[in-house]
Amino acid sequence: MSRIESFLSSASARDAGATVLRVALGAVFLAHAGAKAFIFTFAGTAQFFEAHGFPGWTAWPVFLAELLGGLALVAGFRTRLVALGLVPVMLGALKPHVANGWMFTNTGGGWEYVAFLILALVTQALIGSGAFAFDGARARRTAPSGRTASVVG
Repeated sequence: MSRIESFLSSASARDAGATVLRVALGAVFLAHAGAKAFIFTFAGTAQFFEAHGFPGWTAWPVFLAELLGGLALVAGFRTRLVALGLVPVMLGALKPHVANGWMFTNTGGGWEYVAFLILALVTQALIGSGAFAFDGARARRTAPSGRTASVVG
């Protein structure tokens, strides 16, 4: 086995992969929240939602889910739970795109990107947060017995 193959099959590589996916997903959700706030505006986002059969007020909880979920993913806080929690948001995002076909470059945007994000979120929930995450720091403070270990400052 080559050094590259050895590294790629290591726990370090798996942690790095989970970290890259987590941070990338977090960045995407932060970008989506930012677009709702600064590009489309909340009024425009609410109009878009209403045009696709959702109540306009749902723009706010979706914005908050994307903003807080994106921050939590970047930080690696409750990664598995947050990733699963964002799946329903993305399932809702499928509705306006399904009729436009597969390719996201189609007029109105197809559903390939939304489907990919759903699968990436499920994958993140399955593999966990990876390295450099609050989840990992919290786990290291917990002793195997389940009691909190003393932290030396």
